[in-house]
Amino acid sequence: MAAAGSGAASAAARAAGLGLASVLKGGTAAAAKATLEGVYAHTPPGIIKFNDVVIASGEGCWVTTTDGRRLLDMSSGIGAVSTGHCHPAVVEAVRRQAGRIVHAQQNVFGAHDAMVDLYDRLSAVLPPALDSYLLANSGAEAVENAIKMARAATGRQNIIAFEGGFHGRTMGAMALTSSKTIYRRGFGPLMPGVHIAPYPYCLHCKAQEAVCHSGYPAIGSPGAVSCCGGPLDSLRWMLATQSAPSDTAAVILEPILGEGGFVEPPPGFLAAVRRLTAEHGILLIADEVQAGAGRTGKWWGHQHWLPGDAASPSPSPSPSSPASPSSDGLPDLLVFAKGIASGYPLAGVAARSGLLGADKMPPGTLGGTYGGNAVCCAAASATIDVIAGEGLLANAEARGRQIMQGIAALAAELPPGLIADVRGRGLMVGVEFGGAGGGGGGAGGEPGAPRMTPAARGVASAITRACAARGMLLLTSGARECVRFLPPLTLSAAEADQALDVFGQAVREVMLGQKK
Repeated sequence: MAAAGSGAASAAARAAGLGLASVLKGGTAAAAKATLEGVYAHTPPGIIKFNDVVIASGEGCWVTTTDGRRLLDMSSGIGAVSTGHCHPAVVEAVRRQAGRIVHAQQNVFGAHDAMVDLYDRLSAVLPPALDSYLLANSGAEAVENAIKMARAATGRQNIIAFEGGFHGRTMGAMALTSSKTIYRRGFGPLMPGVHIAPYPYCLHCKAQEAVCHSGYPAIGSPGAVSCCGGPLDSLRWMLATQSAPSDTAAVILEPILGEGGFVEPPPGFLAAVRRLTAEHGILLIADEVQAGAGRTGKWWGHQHWLPGDAASPSPSPSPSSPASPSSDGLPDLLVFAKGIASGYPLAGVAARSGLLGADKMPPGTLGGTYGGNAVCCAAASATIDVIAGEGLLANAEARGRQIMQGIAALAAELPPGLIADVRGRGLMVGVEFGGAGGGGGGAGGEPGAPRMTPAARGVASAITRACAARGMLLLTSGARECVRFLPPLTLSAAEADQALDVFGQAVREVMLGQKK
């Protein structure tokens, strides 16, 4: 017979589970290390961990670990925490909504009032023509649905994506992703009907190298990249040789490559892609998961290059393309996630309502259990209000300029070529590293020197670790040696200066062996 009270003791033991929380309560660095060893033992190794810390709280641009360290967060949850950690307005909106209704499932009910509020706000910040909204949980899920919509709307199957693009890790989105091989390696066969076109990464263009990068502005210099036009020619050639226009449903692209290295398109490229797709009745999908929601100093990254153009050619009607793509110079579908809800899991697709008639996508073809969750909708509405009401678009532009100017000044102090490029818009800033002997093309090196020589492998990761050791979180980006500055849009001028100081120390330590 079991001893009296043993049932309660067993229940308590089961509730304690692995006992990791008890270990963590020690509140020391050793306790955090022991806890992480337990967490990692029960976590698939495929989930990469950049920093071996346990976070207890966050406020603004700062997070605090369980052992009391404060870290300046220049990653913002990979761009998700747009209004900063625990913005009071977002916290209050979530608290209030959680006390009313948490989950009013979108298929069971016509709507809930938090969704209605969000629709009003989305209509105020999205391009007016994109007036049909599907709400989902993550960027990858939203991308998957955008592909479904494009195929259904056009009756075509093929999708063209670009080299360096990142669109998610789920099976369909993964097939579109080429920022690194790690995301797709070992998971084939991938979704068919996907073609990957060259992206204009002009810093590494052979045409630029042939003219010593005379068409690529030096770091900190005004002026725009002069593109050779090769990637656009390659896209046209792809439509002639690999994916016939009559088989091509959509072209999907990030306005600025995210995981691919924060690479901006050269002037005229996005507009030319838009004209080409419209000419052939092909839809254009803007993946704004990382570049959207105010990140670049505009509500949406594409607005830097596609402000809308009523003079864009209209597509010729065709039996194989009953859907009419944009004739106003804007995307036909826009995918959003990350910063739209300040870290709460909300994503979506905004589309032209004319694309999605019930004859093409009858009821039941779209949906999802948690899409449009009430608490997440409330967080998204509060986020949009904060970005608009606190001037965060202007702040993103100003702080981004401050960071880029600071890194340009650092590059001028270092041996030429070690910082090969500084690029981006707003608070989406990328830094690419090179090796000794570069810096040509007006970038401070010897006459005739190349603009850049390859950086030692692992330099970018080493610099992020050196930043972390100094109390700042920074992420790498892309298959080349790049890091990205992706802080909350609330970043202050003083915090930007602090980030630049830490970054400068880390770069000097890793690249010059100067430790401070």
